[in-house]
Amino acid sequence: MVLHEVDNEFTIDCLLLAGRIMIESGAETYRVEDTMLRMAHSQNMLDAQCYATPTGIIFSLGKTQPTRIKSISNRVTDLQKIALVNSVSRRLTSHMITLEEAYDELKSIQKTNYFLPIYIQVISAALASGCFLIMFKGGWSDFLFACLAGGLGFLVLLLINDLTKVKFFSEFTASLVVGYIAVFSVKYGHGAEIDKIIISSVMPLVPGILITNAVRDLMAGHFISGMAKGVEAFLTAFAIGAAIAVTLSF
Repeated sequence: MVLHEVDNEFTIDCLLLAGRIMIESGAETYRVEDTMLRMAHSQNMLDAQCYATPTGIIFSLGKTQPTRIKSISNRVTDLQKIALVNSVSRRLTSHMITLEEAYDELKSIQKTNYFLPIYIQVISAALASGCFLIMFKGGWSDFLFACLAGGLGFLVLLLINDLTKVKFFSEFTASLVVGYIAVFSVKYGHGAEIDKIIISSVMPLVPGILITNAVRDLMAGHFISGMAKGVEAFLTAFAIGAAIAVTLSF
């Protein structure tokens, strides 16, 4: 009986680790629950129940085991980790790997940083901003200013978020930088269309994946998670809009 309980504890630890990685990486709530339940069923836990939100996971085996809760405090967008966890889940449910091997792989995934170096992220944000400018039918004369504003804004976002861990403040500050660069570039006669520069430069800050996941959770019937993610996306949009409004008002 004691050995059976220990095995269950290890299995639940593995399932909670998979769910935690997925939520922290920005996965949809219904995907997290589905993945955890499929892994549980592969271990003959047919009565398993899972309830996930953007801030925590509740997992239970019914009457045979105490309910376990895992709190989630940090969330980013890392599609690579989500794909890797899905791969581990598929191989486990197909009995291609053992639970111990799955747990080791999940621990490795959790510890590994799959993000590109900061300078590549900043360069990518800068080029994306310039490309958005052209897509929004802006002039080539504003291309460099859009790249500069988008790149510096994204760099400020990363730095402030690393220092304060407050998402709203980092997005607000980054948008201020974007706004002031756009205003000064036009004010001193170098830029032409301030609206196109601002719109294209804030695009790397827009929570597109978060909005998409909120809609997908709502469509899947996960109303609490969908509303929570929708509110988070709204706060991000509000931070960007408020910063630009402050910039233009002065």
